[in-house]
Order: sequence, then C-alpha cells, then structure tokens
Amino acid sequence: MSSAKTEAAASQALTPELKAFIAEWKSKPGNLIMVLHQVQEHFGYIPRKVAFEVADLLGVPLARIYGVITFYNFFKLTRPGRNRVQVCMGTACYLRGGEDIILEVEEMLGVGLNTVTPDGEFSIEAVRCLGCCGLAPVMVINGVVYGKVKMESLPGILAQYKKTSQG
Repeated sequence: MSSAKTEAAASQALTPELKAFIAEWKSKPGNLIMVLHQVQEHFGYIPRKVAFEVADLLGVPLARIYGVITFYNFFKLTRPGRNRVQVCMGTACYLRGGEDIILEVEEMLGVGLNTVTPDGEFSIEAVRCLGCCGLAPVMVINGVVYGKVKMESLPGILAQYKKTSQG
C-alpha cells in the first residue's frame, strides 16, 4: 500500500481524542448525536469505517448510527469539497432568488447540488434558514457569510476560493 493510501486510511480512523470523547459520553443521554457531531467536526463528514467504530464503542447497532445520520440533514456521508458552498433556501432567501443562486453556482462549477467538483475543491449544498433573513439571498463559503448576493457577483466570490497554488 502506498504511503498516500496508508495515510488516507489512517485518517479515517478514530483518533485517541475522539475515542476519549466517546468514552466520556458513552453513558450520557443523547450521546449518539453528540458523538456524531464531534466525529463530523473532525473529519468534515462521517466516514463509513468510523461509523462502524462508533457503533462498536457505544455498543449500538450500526443501523441506529445510520438512522441518525440519514435522518438529520446536518450529517454528511461523503467528504465535502475543500470549499463548502452553502446556499440558504429559507423562505426569505428562496423568495429573493436563492434557487437561482444555486443553479448559477452549479453551472459555474459544473456539478450539481450535494456533489463535489472532480478536483475536490468545491461542494454545493442547499441549507435551511441561516438566520440572516435581512441579507437574503445568503450564501456561506467555509463559514464566511455573503449577503444580498447578486448573480453578477458570483464569479468574483468563487474566484476568491479557487486554488491559488496552481502551476
């Protein structure tokens, strides 16, 4: 196995810190949600191998883990892009063009909703209300909020996140 593959496989295993967190939460009510949040915070998503480890350490069926992951929109089963583009589809944003923003970003990046660009740089997702209704339509990239987004501003916004170390 190449060192890159070994490193990738190792990066999809629970760290000692995550194992300690699981041990701390194992006997507490609501532990599964808290553990999954912590796992996703670490990996950016819930890797399949890690879901198996969590089930073993918490002593719960794997089906319960996947039931929670698939029920809550927050949890992801696939690695997001390096730049996570989230477009608000709450009522105010939807009425002020949120769907058009999504369609334009999809066109610009060449991928659809809930997918990642082939180079792994961008992923696009629609999210529920971000609580910035007065700034509708709203888009968030890697935690940076863009309000009152206009179609003509999208190329400039996305250009800020394109890989700068090409060449």
